[in-house]
Amino acid sequence: MAAPADPDFRHALPPELEALLDSDAALAAKWQALTPLARNEWICWTISAKQEPTRAKRRARLHEEVLDGKKRPCCWPGCPHRRASARNFVAP
Repeated sequence: MAAPADPDFRHALPPELEALLDSDAALAAKWQALTPLARNEWICWTISAKQEPTRAKRRARLHEEVLDGKKRPCCWPGCPHRRASARNFVAP
């Protein structure tokens, strides 16, 4: 089993995701059922997009996929702030 993520690499919940969770009780319940590491992956995936239209699309996808029971974003190498191997896939 891999070592747990260092808490220093956990992202704070951005206001736009907080608003999304506040607006949907079912989503908030599913979100709380995720592990802290899984929530961090969703947050990092969402905020890593450079343009707001892309971030908005990712928030919409997060909403749909978390409600569907997905644990992590698909096709995401992982938080580049936590995994050095993921840095190759995300521009600084």
